Amino acid sequence: MPEAEAALLETNRRIIANCTRLGLSLAGAESLTGGRFVASLVDVPGASAVMRGGLITYATDLKSSLAAVDADHLEETGPVDPVVAAQMAVGTAVKCVADIGISCTGVAGPDPQDGKPVGLVYTAIAFGGKAKVFEHEFTGDRDAIRNQTVRAMSTNLDEFVTELAFGPAEGNEAAEGNEAAEDDGNAG
Repeated sequence: MPEAEAALLETNRRIIANCTRLGLSLAGAESLTGGRFVASLVDVPGASAVMRGGLITYATDLKSSLAAVDADHLEETGPVDPVVAAQMAVGTAVKCVADIGISCTGVAGPDPQDGKPVGLVYTAIAFGGKAKVFEHEFTGDRDAIRNQTVRAMSTNLDEFVTELAFGPAEGNEAAEGNEAAEDDGNAG
């Protein structure tokens, strides 16, 4: 097994173990990754104890109809937007009846989309009706960007769930710098 795959599997094992320990369920809403993130979680034996499901909202209109993203906001900003990522995470948690929702939306390429550059990706984690959004600028070809997105989602979720389980890690305040925004999932 390649090193990156092994590392992803180990991260996802920790996520599943900590969610199981806490009694928390997960759901994902994916755009550019097309289901790769949820598939990577369910590769872990025991994932069924916490994984509720996922929404593949690759088409822009499905972000609204399936993940409850505000249609007017989508029309105004396009799908590659931090508020869209936040609303996708909150919406998927609600629609899938999960404690935690996680989402991604971005441009995998090969061409820019709606004036947004290739490699710009927003991911979000929702818990308790609020979402933490992360902005990423990935490089490489389409497949590399999609794989980097899955790894970032797992890493961020692992850190989030670990903090829920064990409290903040020492020095974690500095790690908060990669947080782009907190949003309650409501446009306005």
